[in-house]
Amino acid sequence: MDILMNKEQLLNSFFSEYDNALVAFSGGIDSTVVLKAAINNLGKENVTAVIVNSELFTDEEFDKAVDLANSMHANVVTTNINYLSNEHIRMNRSDSWYYAKKMFYIEANRIKAKLNLNVVLDGMIMDDLDDYRPGMVAKNEEGCLSPLQAAEMYKDDVRDYAKSNNLLNWNKVPSCSISSRFPYNSEITQDAIEKVMNSERLLRNMGFATVRVRIHGDIARIEVNSDQMAELISNAKDVNKKLKQFGFKYVTVDLGGFVSGHMNEELSEKQLNKFKA
Repeated sequence: MDILMNKEQLLNSFFSEYDNALVAFSGGIDSTVVLKAAINNLGKENVTAVIVNSELFTDEEFDKAVDLANSMHANVVTTNINYLSNEHIRMNRSDSWYYAKKMFYIEANRIKAKLNLNVVLDGMIMDDLDDYRPGMVAKNEEGCLSPLQAAEMYKDDVRDYAKSNNLLNWNKVPSCSISSRFPYNSEITQDAIEKVMNSERLLRNMGFATVRVRIHGDIARIEVNSDQMAELISNAKDVNKKLKQFGFKYVTVDLGGFVSGHMNEELSEKQLNKFKA
C-alpha cells in the first residue's frame, strides 16, 4: 500500500507543471484514472476529455465513454476520425498502429490548440513498454505525455487506484481497436468489421466478458478465457448458427484461449523492433 501511495504522490505531482489538460479518453480504466487524477489536481473546469468516434470501435464503447466522462464532470469534446482512409491502417500493415495513433495525436493537438490547453495526456502504463506499441513513437513525436508512466504505474497499480477511488469501471474488461482481430496485411473492410462486432456482441451478451473473434477470411476464430472454454463449447450449436448468420462460413475455437495481442505473434523481430520507443 505504501508503494501505491508513493506512486499516487508521483502522479499528483505530475500535474503541478500544468494549469489545464486535454485527456485522451476511451472509457477504459487507464484513461479513467488519468482523467480522475487530472480533475483532482487541476479542477474539473480545467480538464477536457477528448473522445473519438470511429469505425474501429463500437458505438456502445463510444457512448459509454461519453457518459462516463460526463458523470465525472469533465468538459467533453467528441471528434470523428476515419482511420480506414489511411492505406497503412486499411491494409492492416505491421506499422498500422503507428499511423492510427499518429492520426489521433495530430487531431488531439489540433483540439488542444483550439481550446488553448497546455498538454495532451493519454493512459499508457508501464506494461505498455514491454509490448509492441508503435503508438508510443507517434505519441513522442507529437509531444503528448503519459502521466501513469511518469508515476511508474503498472496495470495492478492502476486497478488498485481506481478501486480505492471508487471509479465505476475499476474492474472493466480491457477493449481494443477492432483492427486487432485481423491478421496483418489483410484488408479491413466495413463488412468484416460488422461481422466481428456483431459476433463479439453476441458472445458478450452470453456471458463471455473477455472475448475476441479473430477473422481469417471466412473463418471466425473465437478466443475466450480458458476457464470459460467448456461453457463456449456447450453452446457451440447456437454460436455456430449465429456467427454463420453474421456472414462467417466456418466457426472455430482457439484452444489456446484468449491472448492479448495474439496477432502480434506473426511479426518478425525486425518488425517488432522498428518502433521501439
